Amino acid sequence: MTAESLPFGFERVTATRRIHEGRIVNLRDDTVELADGRCAQREIVEHAEVVAIVPLDSDGAVILVRQYRHPAQDSLLEIPAGGVDAGEGIEDAAQRELQEEIGYRAGHLERLSGFYVAPGYCTEFIHLFLATGLTESQIGGDEDENITIERVSLAQAVRLIETGEIKDGKSIIGLLLAARDRA
Repeated sequence: MTAESLPFGFERVTATRRIHEGRIVNLRDDTVELADGRCAQREIVEHAEVVAIVPLDSDGAVILVRQYRHPAQDSLLEIPAGGVDAGEGIEDAAQRELQEEIGYRAGHLERLSGFYVAPGYCTEFIHLFLATGLTESQIGGDEDENITIERVSLAQAVRLIETGEIKDGKSIIGLLLAARDRA
């Protein structure tokens, strides 16, 4: 890679120290050389890619999941989402998550967007989809999840964002994009 082809402000990793290897996240500490030659430390949370899906049923209702999130110390209302397994395609992961979390398969998946959750310290990237043409198709979910399903209109979901009932970032982004596309 030539200097001209490097991204603006590129930082070259000169050393990496592995701090934690977990089931969901890993943590490492990188020493980097800045473009001007100075050195800096970067703490990085490594997380696999994620899919998040806004499922709209034939009546135009959004199917959301409510589950307790220990880090937030709260029961959150969210769009279905989950990690992409090793070797799994992004759309295959979206279909699997729909089946595991809400018991449906999408006849059509439309990519809405993709984004980094917290690029200052985390590698997690979320692929966001709109799912329509839903048909029942249940597969077993994760044993460590306790999920309930709630259906609301897309307009009501936007109101729940405005009132603070929906406070999960991926859900806010997905629902607002879906509402914009349906306006």
